Amino acid sequence: MEDNFQISGTNLTIRLPAEVDHHNSEELKRKADRMLMENNIRCIIFDFGRTNFMDSSGIGMIMGRYKNLRFMGGVVVAIRVNERMKKILNMSGIYKVMDIYEDLPEQSCLM
Repeated sequence: MEDNFQISGTNLTIRLPAEVDHHNSEELKRKADRMLMENNIRCIIFDFGRTNFMDSSGIGMIMGRYKNLRFMGGVVVAIRVNERMKKILNMSGIYKVMDIYEDLPEQSCLM
C-alpha cells in the first residue's frame, strides 16, 4: 500500500484502493498521519480513480484527515470521483467540506 502514497512538494496524493472499508481504512489513516507529521504537507489529494466502494470507516478516515489538515491550515481535495462515489460523498456530506475535481495536477493544490 506504500505505493498508494506520493509526496510532491507540500502535496500528499493518496490513491485509494478499489474498496475503502474497515479492512484498509486504519492502515490508510496511520500512513497518512505519519506522512503529515514527517513532512510539511499542506494539501491531501484523495485520488478515487480506482475506487468503487467505500463504507463509513472510509468516510471517517477522510473526514479525520480533513480535520487534522484544516487545523494546520491546509486543504483536502478529491479527484477522479466516479458517479457511484459521488453519491456516497454527497450523502455523507463530504461535498460540503472539500472540493472535488475531475483531475488536478499533483504539483499544484488549490489553496
